[in-house]
Amino acid sequence: MALRIVDELKATVSSTLRQASLISVAALALLIAAGFLCAAAFVVVLESYGPVVACLVLAGIFILVAIIAGVIYTVHKRQMAARARERRARAPHLLADPLVLTTGLQLARSIGLKRLIPLLAIGGVALGFLATRATAQDAQDEAPAE
Repeated sequence: MALRIVDELKATVSSTLRQASLISVAALALLIAAGFLCAAAFVVVLESYGPVVACLVLAGIFILVAIIAGVIYTVHKRQMAARARERRARAPHLLADPLVLTTGLQLARSIGLKRLIPLLAIGGVALGFLATRATAQDAQDEAPAE
C-alpha cells in the first residue's frame, strides 16, 4: 500500500517536472521565434497600411494565439482530471483488503482493546482529515479551469 503511494507520488512529480521543463524550452523557443515573426510582420504591414493598422493586426494575431492556448490548456486539464478520477475509481479500497483486516485483528489481539481505543480515536481523526482533503481535492478538480 505504502509502496503504491510512493510510486504514484514519484510518477506524478516526475511527470510534472518533465512537463514543466518541456513547456519552458518550448516557450523560450516560441518567444524568440515570435519576436522575429512579429518584427517581420510589423514591417510588412507598416509599409503597406501604416502604423495603426499594423499594430491592430498584430494585436489580433496575439489574441487568437492566446485563445488557442487557453483552449488547449483547458482540454488537457480536463483530461488529466478525468484520468485521476478513473485511477481513484479503479484503486481498491483499503478496508476491502484481507491483509489489512487480518493485520488489524492481530493488532487488536496483541495490544488489547483498552489500549487500542485511543489509537483508534487518533486514527479516526486522521481518516477524517484525509477524507476532507480528498473531498476538497475532488471539488477543485471539478471546478472550471481558470
